[in-house]
Amino acid sequence: MKTIETISTEELQKKIEAGEKLELIDVREDEEVAEGMIPGAKHIRMGDIPQNLDYFDKDKEYIFICRSSRRSENVCYYLHEQGYKVRNMTGGMLEWVGEIIL
Repeated sequence: MKTIETISTEELQKKIEAGEKLELIDVREDEEVAEGMIPGAKHIRMGDIPQNLDYFDKDKEYIFICRSSRRSENVCYYLHEQGYKVRNMTGGMLEWVGEIIL
């Protein structure tokens, strides 16, 4: 199985601060997202990814986020198999120290 590319919370923070346009997808459940999301992230629950494939563009790279990075890693494997460019944020929201929006 191919290794999924990753990005650390620190690397992602630097990209956001540099103003890079990023496609961030938060795959946590509603009650988790209610505690705060990274600004600019789109919320698509992990279980809803298969029926939302038309949202994704194979020419863009998506960074996936969850609480600890386990669920987002699973989503990355699934979407990678479908031919999408994906990256998993390691450490998840547990390690995120940047800004969050409620």
